[in-house]
Amino acid sequence: MGKSTGDRISQAIYNGFGAFFCEFQNITLGAQARFETADWISVHTAMHSRLDVYKRCIRSVADLIAMIAQDEVNSPDLWRHAKIAYQRKCAGDANEDILQTFFNSVYCLMFDHRNIRDAFAFVSNPGLPTNEPDMSTILRDYPLNVGLQDSVREVLNDLSFRLPYENIERDTRHIVHTIHYELIKRLAPGERVTAAQFLDSLFYRNKAAYLVGRVFIGDAIRPFVVVFQNNEQGSIYVDTVLFDEDLVSRIFSFTRSYFMVDALSPGLYVQFLSTIMPRKQTFELYSLLGFGKHAKTDFVRKAVAHTQQASDEYEIAPGIRGMVMLVFTLPSFDYVYKIIKQRFTPPKDMTREQVRSKYRLVKRWDRVGRMADTQEFSNLVFDRRKFSDELMQELEKEVPSLIESRGNALILKHVYIERKMIPLNMYLNQIDEEETDRIMQEYGMAIKELAAANIFAGDMLLKNFGVTRHGRVVFYDYDEVCLLTECNFRKIPEPKTEEQAMSDQPWYSIAPEDIFPEEFRIFLSGHKKARHSFEKFHRDLYDADYWKLLQENIIAGDVQSVYPYPDNHRFSHHNNALND
Repeated sequence: MGKSTGDRISQAIYNGFGAFFCEFQNITLGAQARFETADWISVHTAMHSRLDVYKRCIRSVADLIAMIAQDEVNSPDLWRHAKIAYQRKCAGDANEDILQTFFNSVYCLMFDHRNIRDAFAFVSNPGLPTNEPDMSTILRDYPLNVGLQDSVREVLNDLSFRLPYENIERDTRHIVHTIHYELIKRLAPGERVTAAQFLDSLFYRNKAAYLVGRVFIGDAIRPFVVVFQNNEQGSIYVDTVLFDEDLVSRIFSFTRSYFMVDALSPGLYVQFLSTIMPRKQTFELYSLLGFGKHAKTDFVRKAVAHTQQASDEYEIAPGIRGMVMLVFTLPSFDYVYKIIKQRFTPPKDMTREQVRSKYRLVKRWDRVGRMADTQEFSNLVFDRRKFSDELMQELEKEVPSLIESRGNALILKHVYIERKMIPLNMYLNQIDEEETDRIMQEYGMAIKELAAANIFAGDMLLKNFGVTRHGRVVFYDYDEVCLLTECNFRKIPEPKTEEQAMSDQPWYSIAPEDIFPEEFRIFLSGHKKARHSFEKFHRDLYDADYWKLLQENIIAGDVQSVYPYPDNHRFSHHNNALND
């Protein structure tokens, strides 16, 4: 007897996951070579390529299933059987959770995200084993209670870099000094630093490589992250070492690009990372490892569980309402939901598809810690009873074609989800003069770092930026984002006549791509203190020549280094002196 159609479908999906995972890993395996050769342009090219793999593999499997099943393809019994057969294949696999998400992705593509039931797909929490995972296969152990300098040198020598260290003895001393200063000198009586564990694969992103681990202080655990840079002259060096959870969390921020990590068992890596950053959600960690689809699955399960337990209602998000997006939130939940309006408030003049293209650009770009990552969903189901009357009225007014009600179920046909932040314009009303100076310096740095990454924010109103729990300023409104190299930065021409000087309308021609930086002051109108603080640090942003120089650097292939930790944590590399 041959295999049933359901069996063949389950095998096709299982094989499809294998093809996806192999291609995903092969792109990832090139990360070390790109780092060692300082091929920063290829770093971004590889990231773009890897983002395309999942969708391409899903479509290929869906086409194959349509051929295998033919007229049976919509049969509930067929998919019920296929799920059972697939579940048997995945049982006990180290990547069982990601395998199940892959099945869901194929099913959702076949049925346009409709008729999603546990009988046909893996909807609810699958109840995977909850026992303590065996992470010994992905870890390397080093004692730190004896021969500290030798242990640190061994850690560095065990790494498989093909480039030599610029000065391994200096780097060893830097790390040992930091261990003494950050850990040993701060121990309570009776406490001891005993050992360190590191994941066996480095984390590559942009121009850096990260050795990620943890250090044991009695029964307590602290992060232990060593950051490597390429000096672009044939050797590498340790740029810093971090033991602070908040600083390490910034490296794994939702505002940064995805890592390249040779992790054959991503779930084990996520569980390890959760031990050093317990406040990070697992879906955020899956996303940062490049498994965005599974991150979305994990998010939905957690969002549903939270909503079922919460007593509050979904409501319109605080802040000035946008001209392009309708934004709502559950006050007790750390995320906002954004829907593109059907009609935009003037003077916005664009289409919904143009807005979606802007969000796709941000998804694929280097966010340099200054743009919030978003997750895009189709046909996301909510409990209608949890929506406030005001929010329902707003949905029915602004996006009537994007909502559908089925009993107590409210279906949003297209929605983005983003981490909740305090809008910058609201934050400024809550802080003193000293913090205003700091936060406006941050705001200017956000604009500059985005520009260095070839991103021009476009609409730089304060309401379009948010403040994270770490006090970072992050851009989150993308409908006017474009590449910096697409802009034409100009100085406002001097008037030649009194009539021109008195005119309240421009007397000179303006093309759609023309930008006049002198006009950026308008973004700070209404906040005199904020404007004064901004101009203390970033008056150069008003100068068209500043922006033109940035464009020239980008066109010349200059990839600027943006560090996800403060400059004062970086080691000195000009000599053997320690950075005290």
